[in-house]
Amino acid sequence: MKLSVAAAFLSVLAAPAFAAPADAVANFYRGKTVQVLVGFAPGGGYDLYARTLARYMGKHIPGNPTLVTQNMPGAGGIKAMNYLYNVVRKDGTTIGTFARGLAIEPLLGHAQGTQFDATKFSWIGSVSNEVSICAFWHTSGIKTWEDLKTKPSVIGASAAGADSEIFPVVLRNMFKLPMKVVTGFSGGGADINLGMERGEVNGRCGWSWSSLLSQSRQLLDSKRINIVIQLALEKHEDLPDVPLIMDLPTTPQNKAALRLIASRQSIARPFAAPPGVPAERIAALRAAFDATMKDPLFLAEAKRLDLEVRPVSGVEVEKLLKEIYASPADVVKLASEAERSRP
Repeated sequence: MKLSVAAAFLSVLAAPAFAAPADAVANFYRGKTVQVLVGFAPGGGYDLYARTLARYMGKHIPGNPTLVTQNMPGAGGIKAMNYLYNVVRKDGTTIGTFARGLAIEPLLGHAQGTQFDATKFSWIGSVSNEVSICAFWHTSGIKTWEDLKTKPSVIGASAAGADSEIFPVVLRNMFKLPMKVVTGFSGGGADINLGMERGEVNGRCGWSWSSLLSQSRQLLDSKRINIVIQLALEKHEDLPDVPLIMDLPTTPQNKAALRLIASRQSIARPFAAPPGVPAERIAALRAAFDATMKDPLFLAEAKRLDLEVRPVSGVEVEKLLKEIYASPADVVKLASEAERSRP
């Protein structure tokens, strides 16, 4: 009896200690605004995912702060990533989303302009994994992978280091394609689409399937574009007959390098906080993110907007990046050379 009374007494004393971190987080966030940096201009896929998440995640964070998006385009997302890592307050009131490939580009030796260590960000989660594609305008004469291998083409891209530039460069270099990649479409995907319509370029690569469906479905439905290849580790169920980059005939060494490059697709819509945010706030942000991914209202809006939701937790993102950064040196070297060789 004495033991049970003592245990009960100790449990009463311990309760505030367990509640304290949650209370402290709620007290911190109550009445505050959490800024969501977007490394691209308004209107693109990353922007749409961020704005949709921001409308629902706040109610799952203790204290129910308001989430507000801020677009910070520049250098293919590097500007926003540098800003999040080096400038913002490390208190959990700023998170950001940026191009999925930026987290691994420093590993591959393409660190020009980067001022961050991707493994030190506090990763909140990714709304989806992803399949990207290469698509060509219907008048380009390129309808299949065999066409792409034999017919000269011009690909539009936003900036060096962006997926829209990296993927076509890798394809060209590994498979000896007669392809030219033109950067400078600063408005992102919308500008590249205009370039295709005007005949300035023949197509684009690294185009997220989810972005195509949510923003440019009319191009698909009207058969104004032809999808030639999928860029991911696994095929999308919507595209059973479109070849996958991992299935193309190549050497085992090239396949390992392709796997490293395509691994970014597993964290397609990532959100992160800067390093140094108190652990209990990161835990709360991760829990809120996970809860938002199951929120019926969020899921309903995502479905209405044709946004794919295939969530990856912050812990899983962190683990994947550690595995990527532990890749064998010879594989990293080959992947780097495939990306870097830019005529």
